Parts: sequence; structure tokens; C-alpha cells
Amino acid sequence: MATRHDTAPLPPIASLHMRGIVKRFPGVLAVDGVDFEVRAGEVHALLGENGAGKSTLMKILYGLHQPDAGTIALDGEPIRLRTPHEAIGRGIGMVHQHFMLVPSLTVAENVALGLRSSRGWLLDTDVIARRLRALSERYHLKVDPHAVAGTLAVGEQQRVELLRALYKGAALLILDEPTAVLTPGEADDLFVVLRQMTSDGIGIVFISHKLGEVLAITDRITVLRDGRRIDTVPTRGATRAGLAQMMVGRPILFDYVRQPGTAGERRLMVTDLHALNERGEPGLRGVALDVCAGEIVGVAGVSGNGQRELAEAIVGLRSTQRGTVAIGGVNVTGRSPAHIKALGAAYIPEERMIDGAIAQMTCAENYILQNHDRQPLARGRLLLNFTAIRAACADAIRIYAIKTPGTDTPIKALSGGNIQKLILARELARSPRLLVAAQPTRGVDIGATEAIHRRLLEERARGTAILLISEDLDEIMALSDRIAVMYEGQIVGMVDRADSTVGQIGALMAGTTLTAHILENTAENTESIR
Repeated sequence: MATRHDTAPLPPIASLHMRGIVKRFPGVLAVDGVDFEVRAGEVHALLGENGAGKSTLMKILYGLHQPDAGTIALDGEPIRLRTPHEAIGRGIGMVHQHFMLVPSLTVAENVALGLRSSRGWLLDTDVIARRLRALSERYHLKVDPHAVAGTLAVGEQQRVELLRALYKGAALLILDEPTAVLTPGEADDLFVVLRQMTSDGIGIVFISHKLGEVLAITDRITVLRDGRRIDTVPTRGATRAGLAQMMVGRPILFDYVRQPGTAGERRLMVTDLHALNERGEPGLRGVALDVCAGEIVGVAGVSGNGQRELAEAIVGLRSTQRGTVAIGGVNVTGRSPAHIKALGAAYIPEERMIDGAIAQMTCAENYILQNHDRQPLARGRLLLNFTAIRAACADAIRIYAIKTPGTDTPIKALSGGNIQKLILARELARSPRLLVAAQPTRGVDIGATEAIHRRLLEERARGTAILLISEDLDEIMALSDRIAVMYEGQIVGMVDRADSTVGQIGALMAGTTLTAHILENTAENTESIR
């Protein structure tokens, strides 16, 4: 394990040029002659829908893939990056969306991985800890080097990943969806750190689907579509609508027309609900909420604060310790998913390929998973009507604009957004009275996201009660009538969408009480007046 003897990055990379990059996989041209450039001291966004080539292009830059054609040059010098180790040696670092930390090791031990120690078999963790403290002070990344990584909050784990890249001398840093798991306040803190890095000459590639953040933090923006570069534009003067149209190839609607609605009967009532998570620890701690017909109640929160446990407890997939779940006035606590489904509940699961679809089955087979025993799809109890099944699936493919070669295509061959639209079509085919939608647009293209949002609003107008669980605060704010915020397994606030702000919701997501947030804002406003 080699240890660097300074706390600064390698000399700034004045420019990195990727020219004519081509990458083919069996049956797919993933990157088609793409040019991409990053300069020292800039934040350069890389935008595109799923499958546009962003990840493949960055994996080539980080040495995880080899290009079939094209060149990479650092400060005019042609280079070839065969491994991530070679990329790191050239000053190129990457922070992945899913953190690569070993939970049982300390922060210093995680940083030491892959480095040579000056003490032979003994680690230089004390030396590493001192240098980490110096880096954390310089970039305002407060982390205890001796803390066990698995005990850190999500935002702290991201700081560790950034510090590890800086420790290894990153002069160019690739950030893959860096704000996906952060509260708005944590995202703002990250942007301050990024600006400090760029002032030191570090170049940053910022991959994100949150166009508002892209416009707020970047200097230039490159858009990819279908493996090709559409354009590179300065951020100044760019708009969400213009960027979205470049990404998708058509205009995208961001501001939905929400018809005023009057909440009807109470369709879901959760009272004092307690449940354990996968680790056997309290996942839900006295959760109480209700959802009425014709309204969308959004559940906001950073990942891991009980949202998954709540959804699964409601639809019968997770046992509860205490409390009740009632659907349509019927107590369904402890009842089977089939019983709950029969009462008119539908469920869009968080993990679509684990809980929502069977990869080896066709689109048609997946489409009837919930309805295979109903006419005209079934003939009696034992026989299926395959003609009716294919016709019903074909109708769903047309209505939901699902891109697939046909109803007999294995669902694993579809993109994530198209799989999600098929699951949505299946669940809504039963005209549910209650829909629990958990992360319905996670990892979904901007075009598919727009389509899913439209369908959810149409269901609201039809009178369906919708519980929308999402880590995307923009989605929550755009669709919800009321917003519940979860923190550490509890509902810490319930507010009307019309009367709430992103700052208010973000404070609740971070564990700040609503009263404390109001008092803090009042104090700040009073001070500004003085």
C-alpha cells in the first residue's frame, strides 16, 4: 500500500480531450464517435437519458472499459487507460453513485485500501488520519478518520469517497449522480465543496438527471443521445426545457396542470405502525398517516429512513410488530398481499427487477402476473387465453408508449423506464382504489418520467388514493397534495404542498423539527433586517 506524502492533488490537468470515442457491445453501439472535453477548474455536466452513453464514456475515461476507436489526451499528450489504477495514477478519480466503502472498516482503513504502507504489513492509518484531517479542513469535509464507515450517515459516506479521491491525488473528478441520496441542505453543502475544488484547479465531470442542479453548479453542459454527442453549451443561457429537448428529441413538460381536487373518503389509514428492517432493527417507529380518494400524499426522505418498510408493511410484504393498517375501513394488518390486493390495492415496488418483474418472462407474461386468473385472460381456473393476453399487453404497450419489439420479448431486454411503464400499466389495469408507488421513476429517463407523472395525475383525477414514496424532492413537490417527511423511521412532519417550501421539506428530511426550522428562519430574517 503506497501512501502519498502530501495532501494536495496532482498538478492540475489543464485539459482532457476525448476524441471520436467509439464503444460497441454485442448488438449495441453504446458510444458513437463522441467528443468530450474537461478543463481545469470547471464543472462540466454530462447529460443524457438512460442508455445515452454517459456511463460507458466515463467508464472508458476511468479505465473500466477500453474504446474500440478514438483517442484520449491529457494536456495534449495521448494516453491509454487500461485500468482504474492507471487512471488514478494520471490524476483521474471517480465517486460512484453507489458508494464503494467497506462498512466494517474505519474511514482511514477505507482510504488505505489499495495503497502501499511504509510499515510493511502494518497500516499507516495514523499517518493517513492526519492527512485526512488536513484535507477535510481545506475542503470543509468534516469526517472522523477513526469512525467506522458503516455507522456514518449517507452524506458523511459521500464525504469519505470525496476525501479518498482527493487523498489519491485526483486532479479531475468524475461524480456520478452525487446528490441522489442527499437532502437539499447536504446538496448545497456539496456545491460549496465543489467550488472550492474548482478554485484549486480541479476539473469535475458532474453526471446528474436533476436539471435544476446542473444549471446551478456547472460551467458547461454536454448532452448525449443514443450514443452520440448532441451539443456542448455554456451553462449561462441554458434552460431546463432546452436541455430536456436535446436529451429526448422532443419538448418535455415540467409544470403539470393540476386540477383542483377535493379529497374524498379515507382509503388508507396507518396508525402507530412499528416494524423491523432487514437488520432486525426498528425500521418503523410509530408511523401514522392517511390517504384519501383523489389525492396524492408524498412521502419524502433520504434513503434508508423507513420508506421501504412502510410500503411493504402496507401491502402485506413485511410483518409488523405493533399498530394497524386499514384499507377502505378494513383492518388488513398481518393479512396476505393477495387479500390486500383483493381490496383494491396496487403496488409499484422500489426494486422493479426484484419485486416487480421476472426477468426471464416475456412482456405479456409479466403483464398478467397480477391478473392471470381473471377473464378474459383466463379460461376457468387452469387455462390461460394467450390470444387475449397478447392483445391486452399490446394495448398496454400502445397506450403507455412502451418501447419493445413485441409482447413476446423478454422483459430483461427492455430499458428500465420501459419496464417501469409496463409495471405501472399492469397495476393500473385493475382500476385500483389505492396505489402505493415506491420510487416510481428511480433510474428512469426524463421522457419516461414525464409519462409516469402524467399517469399518476390522471389516476388522482379518477379518484384513486395514491401514496407516492420518492427520494426525488422535485417529484414530491410536483405531484403531491400533502407531504409527509420520514426521518429515522418516523413521520417528522406533514404539510400541505401549497404551503410548503423546498427549504422546509429539506430541513425536515435532515431531522430538524418544523418549529425549529421556522424559528431559525425567523431569526435569520430578523438579523437581515437589522
